[in-house]
Amino acid sequence: MRLVLIGWGAIGQEVARLLAARGSLVELVGVGLRDAARSLPCPVVTAPSELGALCPDLVVEVAGRAAVMPWGTAALTAGADFAPASTSAFARTEDLEALVDLARVARRQILIPSGALGGIDALSAASRMGLASVVHEVTKPALAWRGTEAENLCDLASLAAAHCFFEGPAREAARRFPQNANVALITALAGLGPDATSLRLIADPGATANRHRVCAQGDFGRMDITLDNAPLATNPKSSALTALSVVRLIENRANPLVI
Repeated sequence: MRLVLIGWGAIGQEVARLLAARGSLVELVGVGLRDAARSLPCPVVTAPSELGALCPDLVVEVAGRAAVMPWGTAALTAGADFAPASTSAFARTEDLEALVDLARVARRQILIPSGALGGIDALSAASRMGLASVVHEVTKPALAWRGTEAENLCDLASLAAAHCFFEGPAREAARRFPQNANVALITALAGLGPDATSLRLIADPGATANRHRVCAQGDFGRMDITLDNAPLATNPKSSALTALSVVRLIENRANPLVI
């Protein structure tokens, strides 16, 4: 399977490393970057219009929300499936609808990685019967929220206990905290949607891992899933499971057995 990665940051490099180490049935045929001067182990393209020349089967975005629409449009137009890791881009419903319409015309798919979450398959299945509520809590070490709007909402360095600095709809969280709220849109897309899904963002000075807790109730019953994710070694603001979920998605597109 011919793969193109859009972005070569901590997650992109980890995905490429894991695919190579595992001997995955994937050929990395290109990387999309803003700057072609960087030395990479495969061809570099700097404009979405150059993507078609690589003849990709799958294009995976790991560059940030600004890359989703231009590269997603180019990928689907080129006849490839598209997997955006920066799901917070879909806080704009019109952007999601535009890509879905294009995928329908091109007869390709938009594939949403599960990110740092687990149980998304169960939540999505439960939504078929009807959900009454979905609450997603994201708890990270206090200083892991540096560089985000959280710095203006509380004093991260002096917190003595866990502090919820944001509570509201997933759509608003994805807009205001794009680096940390991709998972909120994943939860929303799997369940009640971005306006009816509640998100709580918590800074905890005693936390040593990134915790995600998703609680849902509905006609199916009740689910309560908690994950304590180790941070990515090269980027503590991301969970290692984020890169692993992308690897799983890629391998599922290439392997004869899919789980």
